Amino acid sequence: MRHPAIFFGHGSPMNALGGSHADAWRAIGEAVGKPKGVVMVSAHWESNGLGVTAQERPETIHDFGGFPAELHAMQYPAPGSPELAERVSALTGATPTTQWGLDHGTWSVLAHVWPDADVPIVQLSLNRRLDARGHYELARALRPLRDEGVVIAGSGDFVHNLRTWKRAGGEPYDWATGFNEAVKAALLRGDDDALIDWVGLAEDAQLSVPTDEHYLPLLYVAAQRMPGDDVSFFNDVIEGGSISMTGVRIG
Repeated sequence: MRHPAIFFGHGSPMNALGGSHADAWRAIGEAVGKPKGVVMVSAHWESNGLGVTAQERPETIHDFGGFPAELHAMQYPAPGSPELAERVSALTGATPTTQWGLDHGTWSVLAHVWPDADVPIVQLSLNRRLDARGHYELARALRPLRDEGVVIAGSGDFVHNLRTWKRAGGEPYDWATGFNEAVKAALLRGDDDALIDWVGLAEDAQLSVPTDEHYLPLLYVAAQRMPGDDVSFFNDVIEGGSISMTGVRIG
């Protein structure tokens, strides 16, 4: 069975503790079932070169500060998979490593998607030597995994501008809504070139993507689209004016 590719808008680490976004993530897990494994590309692992986690028991990394003790104490003891890491390495040239684990872009989401922590997970890093097209082309090499029982996933945010974030909430900025809708439209029409050249997607696009680490995981999911794949969205809201929670399921 061909498994879907899924992008999660992960937002604040606090979503790990529950709420409406977490409820939608849990529903995704119930709909997908339990795959043989997951390859996750998170906004929070950038590297000089390409790495893939390869340990049997990856660490739960608390790569944030200033949050409640309950969040810092949270663990997600999902297994790794040296075998899946080797398969990813064969497809992409990634170097297997035990020097990373599961960062919050991964575990804060997957703790709800597969709450029993019984699905093997490997993380693939964001190679900062690549441009956007390079990331997309690399991602295409992962396509065979979808037919091998593996979910390809990305975790970030279409719109991620913390400098303009409204602590008290409020309506989204017009530029944030415009960019979010432009990304969705490009996904629906299968216009991957537009997604790669994201600066041209909408007016003031660079306000939505001031740095690209939260956007690039989307390209890893978009690159998995095959003929006949449906595209759907979940958690389609913008929080604090400038953080998009929109998720995407392909297939």
